[in-house]
Amino acid sequence: MVVVSALLAYNPIMSISPDIRLTALPGIPIIVPGTDLVATIIAALEQAGLVLQARDVLVVTSKIVSKSEGRFVRLADVQPGDEALRHAEIVGKDPRMVELVLRESQEVSREGVNTLIVRHKLGFVSANAGIDQSNLDGGDEQVLLLPVDPDASARAISEGLKARTGVEVGVVISDSHGRPFRMGNVGVAIGSAGIPALRDLRGQPDLFGRILKYTQQGFADMIASAAGLVSGEGAEGRPVVLVRGLQFSEAAGRASDLVRPVHQDLFR
Repeated sequence: MVVVSALLAYNPIMSISPDIRLTALPGIPIIVPGTDLVATIIAALEQAGLVLQARDVLVVTSKIVSKSEGRFVRLADVQPGDEALRHAEIVGKDPRMVELVLRESQEVSREGVNTLIVRHKLGFVSANAGIDQSNLDGGDEQVLLLPVDPDASARAISEGLKARTGVEVGVVISDSHGRPFRMGNVGVAIGSAGIPALRDLRGQPDLFGRILKYTQQGFADMIASAAGLVSGEGAEGRPVVLVRGLQFSEAAGRASDLVRPVHQDLFR
């Protein structure tokens, strides 16, 4: 545990309850296009003295998945169109960045100073289509897009780990999203494999026997957010978290199960 000025600055291991333990894996190198993430994760587990167990879940940041998949774009190679120029004038962003946001989006939902809120091609609503420049060794002229198919990426990692270790584990691809009515980012799942992403609790009794009528649990989102407590978002360099002790019985789903249908979106 690292304590600075009496504040908890960073703890790579956290026990949320006697049954659930989160461990940020050490030794993850800088990821480049073509990096074998499965081999990288196995090496980090070995360095930590950990052996995978059934029902373990690995939370992997979208950033290292995107890096391994070569989702880099040089802004110098982007030619903004008329629509991008129009939005850039309104929000005050680099027109080349706006062009990329529009390319990665289905539609613009809201726009404000330095921010475009869009419906991503993957279906979810986020700021700037999840395009990021943090933790990139390429200066201000390089950006990183989200994975093309995060659910497929999660499935590939899960299947790769099973093939090499013999253990079937869940995988969550996480990203940081803001929320319309609250400050601060939280981790969400944009890719998922081997776990139920959305748990339907309707029909179950509450503490006093009242039947739940509307409750659905964003299980994969909750896992992603918990992992963010130990992985960090800055210079910690801990983009993979092992979550152990979760209990679930439902069939595995996909993170796309969490996307609210357009006709139910009251903030569109």
